[in-house]
Amino acid sequence: MEKVKIAIESLIGWMGLPGDYVPVVRYAILVVLAFILAWLAGWLCRTFIVPVLLKITSKTDAKWDDIIFSPRVLLSACRIIPAIVIWVLLPLVFFEYPKVEDIVGRLTAIYFTIMAMRTVIVFIDSFKQLETGPRSSKQQYLYSICGVMKILIIFISVIVVVAIIINKNPATLFAGLGAASAILMLAFQDTIKGLVAGIRLTSNDMLHIGDWITVPSAGANGKVEEIALTMVKVRNFDNTVVTLSPQSLVDGSFQNWQGMMENEGRKQVRRVYYDYSSLKSEYSEYSENSENSKVATTNITRFRHDMERWLSQHPKTIDSRPCLVKQAETPQATGCCLEFIFWLKAQDAVTYEHDTSDIMEYIYAAGAEYGLKIFQPTAFPS
Repeated sequence: MEKVKIAIESLIGWMGLPGDYVPVVRYAILVVLAFILAWLAGWLCRTFIVPVLLKITSKTDAKWDDIIFSPRVLLSACRIIPAIVIWVLLPLVFFEYPKVEDIVGRLTAIYFTIMAMRTVIVFIDSFKQLETGPRSSKQQYLYSICGVMKILIIFISVIVVVAIIINKNPATLFAGLGAASAILMLAFQDTIKGLVAGIRLTSNDMLHIGDWITVPSAGANGKVEEIALTMVKVRNFDNTVVTLSPQSLVDGSFQNWQGMMENEGRKQVRRVYYDYSSLKSEYSEYSENSENSKVATTNITRFRHDMERWLSQHPKTIDSRPCLVKQAETPQATGCCLEFIFWLKAQDAVTYEHDTSDIMEYIYAAGAEYGLKIFQPTAFPS
C-alpha cells in the first residue's frame, strides 16, 4: 500500500496540483480505490465462486450441501466480503486520521454484523428445503427450534451493534442483561409459550402441515398451511385464512380430520323421525322345519331391515364396514326415531355431501312405500 501511496503522490505531482492539495486528493483516491476493491471482491464472489460451488453441489446426491451452499446463502455471504476488504484496508488508507478510521471502522463493523446476521438467518430458513411432503414431528420440532435461533441471533446482533455504537465490550452488555432477565421474559413470553406449545403439538403428533382441522371457536375449517413459532395458518375451503396461536390449540380443542382422510372412508350417522300413526302391524311368512307360519311384525321393522340391506349393497358405501339401521331413542313427542349408520367411500367434502344427500333422499321417499310418514309438527312456534 505504501508503494501505491507513493505512486499516487507522483501522479498528483505530475498533474501539477499545489502541494497543499496533495494529501486531500491522495486520501480521496485511496478511499475510492478501497471501495472499488471492495466492490470488485464482492462481484468476483458472485460471478465466479458462487456458480462454481453451485455446480459442485448439484453433482452430489447429498441434501445437506444443497442447504449449506444454496444460492440464497451464498449470495448473502458475498455481501460480507466487501466489509472484510474495507476492514483490512482501513489502517492503510486512514493511517494519519485515527478518528476517521475509528468512525469508518465502526460503520464497517455494523455493516458486517448486519450482513452476518442476515446470512445466518437465510441459512436457517434454507432448512425448509428439506420438506418434501407433510411435515413430520421431527421436522416440525426442528422448525420451532430454528425459529428460536433466529430470534436469538437477532437479539445478539442488536446487542453487538449497540456495543459498537457506544464503544463498549459486548460481553459487558450481556452481563448487564442478567438484571433485566425478568423484563426479557415478559417481553418474550408469547414466543416462549409458542415454543412450548409447538413442542407439545409436534411431540404428541397432533398437527402437521397439510392436515385438515376444524376449530369452531376461531372459525377455522381447512388445511394447515404454515406452522410457525407463534402462529398456525389455516386456509379455509372458501380461501379465507385464519391464524391461530399454538397455545390456543393446546389449551383449547380442535378436530384433526387427517386420520379420517388417510383411512378407507367416512362414517355417516343420520336420524329420521316417523309419525307414530303411520306405524302398522302386519304378518310375514316364516318357515321352520318345513312348516310355514306367520310371524307378527310391523311396516317400520320391514323398512328397517330392507334399508339396512340396501345400504350394505349400495355402490357408494363400503361393504367391509357395517351398515346399521336401528331404533335410536326411546319414544318421545318428536316421533319414532330411526338411526341410519353407514360408511361412504367418498372423502372429499363435495362428493361426500352429494353422496349423503342422494342416499338420504331415497330413504325419505322409500318410507312412503311402506306406509311410513315422516313426522311433521302440526303447528310451528311463532
